[in-house]
Amino acid sequence: MFYTFIVRLVGVLVFLINTNTKFEGKENLPKDENYVLVGPHRTWYEPMFFALGAWPKRFSFMAKKELFKNPILRFILIKCHAFPVDRENPGPSVIKTPVKTLKNTDLSVMIFPSGSRYSDELKGGAALVSKLSKTSIVPAVYQGPLKFWGLWTKKRVTVRYGAPIDISDIKKMDKAGIAEVERRMQASFLELDKLINPDFVYVKPVKKSKS
Repeated sequence: MFYTFIVRLVGVLVFLINTNTKFEGKENLPKDENYVLVGPHRTWYEPMFFALGAWPKRFSFMAKKELFKNPILRFILIKCHAFPVDRENPGPSVIKTPVKTLKNTDLSVMIFPSGSRYSDELKGGAALVSKLSKTSIVPAVYQGPLKFWGLWTKKRVTVRYGAPIDISDIKKMDKAGIAEVERRMQASFLELDKLINPDFVYVKPVKKSKS
């Protein structure tokens, strides 16, 4: 299977390139059920680390529609269970597709609530997907080099998975309910970061302006 090949390839590359990668909290990952894995978006390659640490669980994930224009990249993304999302005008499929995936396949779903490395404002998609699919939200964070070349310096990369976030007490996913789920996710990210490094501070990259 192509997804399996990619994960194993990533595992080999991580071993050869970095050799200083650590996965923590894997005992928090549900063993026999699907779940929504969420994390703050810090690098373009952190999804690969999240998937590698959670193996043998397989994931589906969202990718911006522009990436599907390249036929080679499109082939790889589809084989890796990615589906396109229009960030400017997201439609119902943003919620319906991952919900169907969680309900009808053995794939979990990986979602970055902020949607971008340039924002720490969480959106409500993960909360709705979790509630509608009746699956757990599992938080994860990445700490390590934020540029790909930094992986070659052998600096420590740490991925930590947290305990599932309980949202069973939130009966309605209205504005207030979604805001509470977002608060709990953000609190979980902060807690996981501090468990890895009490002094950790994430500095958002500066988004290049289009000229």
